[in-house]
Amino acid sequence: VVNDELKKLLKSTTSSSIRSDSAHKPTVAMLLSGGVDSSVALHLLLRQNYHVTAFYLRIWLEDELAHLGECPWEDDLRVCQLVTEHAGNVTLETVSLGKEYRERVVQYTIEEAQRGRTPNPDIMCNSRVKFGCFLEYIDKSGMKFDYVASGHYARLEDEVPSSTLHHPKKRLFRAPDPVKDQSYFLCALTQKQLSKVLFPIGNFQKSEVRELATHFELPNRDRPDSQGLCFLGKVRFDDFLASYLGNRPGDVVDALDGETIGRHNGLWYHTVGQRKGIGKVLDPLATARGPWYVVAKDQRRDIVYVSNRYEEEDFAKARREFEVEDVRWISGEPPMDSKSEDESESIWNTMQMDMKIRHGPRIVQGTLLLKGDGSTGNVKLEKKDGGLAPGQYVVFYRLGTDECLGAGVISERHWAQFLHNYEDLLADKAKEIGVPT
Repeated sequence: VVNDELKKLLKSTTSSSIRSDSAHKPTVAMLLSGGVDSSVALHLLLRQNYHVTAFYLRIWLEDELAHLGECPWEDDLRVCQLVTEHAGNVTLETVSLGKEYRERVVQYTIEEAQRGRTPNPDIMCNSRVKFGCFLEYIDKSGMKFDYVASGHYARLEDEVPSSTLHHPKKRLFRAPDPVKDQSYFLCALTQKQLSKVLFPIGNFQKSEVRELATHFELPNRDRPDSQGLCFLGKVRFDDFLASYLGNRPGDVVDALDGETIGRHNGLWYHTVGQRKGIGKVLDPLATARGPWYVVAKDQRRDIVYVSNRYEEEDFAKARREFEVEDVRWISGEPPMDSKSEDESESIWNTMQMDMKIRHGPRIVQGTLLLKGDGSTGNVKLEKKDGGLAPGQYVVFYRLGTDECLGAGVISERHWAQFLHNYEDLLADKAKEIGVPT
């Protein structure tokens, strides 16, 4: 179904809706990547009477990663130049933020992986770079923009303020395209950041954006979507980790009986719920008893725990219940229904939520019970998840709606039971052979 906004745009000519005068127009810094989504977003802003300056953020780590694959940023920049020229010679600025990206995103990614956790560089890229240090850059440079825009698939609405004395807060919503929706990756943005942000294509399906790209006759209208992390280009994530962390071998252990059944090359090459690729690090006899899944990791002992009974009741609780840390809310404060009517602020209500455990169309239902000061909590899902990995973000949505309320990070406490069980197994085996514990 083509929405009304799309019908209106398709009736316009490619240039009739773009006005060349810049007087009294709101100013927008448009983050242009060379892809179709941001290019269509640029054209939509021009047709909505904004004065647009395009910015290409150069964050490719060419010094560190050049040996791993081709450098993608030069081709992206060339496409950006074609797009801005086609749009009426829109000003295009190139901003090098490689140093900031290395410090704020890459370092986080390496440190999390080294701890055995599952990092999410895309969430950090949005909060710390695209809407973080880029906003700092334009402020320090003296450039004045009313807004910063991007080609993300998400929607923003103003909250109805409680009084005329308060500025309306921004509310974040999923895009109508469930596959392309990127609210998951925007969950760490603050009200200060969101107050400056525009998502021009947030109301469209991906198919409609492609249709607009053809209608606007964009020079990159047939360009395929980019895949993977923005700073890696075509470099495999495992190759990136290997270049920074190398190998640190350790045992692969059956989580239920304590038997060592293989050797891995490093905790960072495996994540909870992983099945593909595990056979390569297992003994041949163990491989025949598969399929095997990663169920936990012990950073202190460099152990990867696996099981071939992942679908059985042994792991039901571990796949439904977990602890979260670093809980934060889009509005800046917990939802109203999270607080108990008890006067003590340490008392919290259990909240029913829709959730995303990872980017994608799948929405799961569950409960969140905050603890202490509200920065940690316990999550219980209605159905088992494929893999709950510490370091991974869980994003909370208002039940039965598209509104993104906030997010938390899965805690290492999720592994505690496995590590405790393994200690018990070691103790039992030691007793069997008469070794003191």
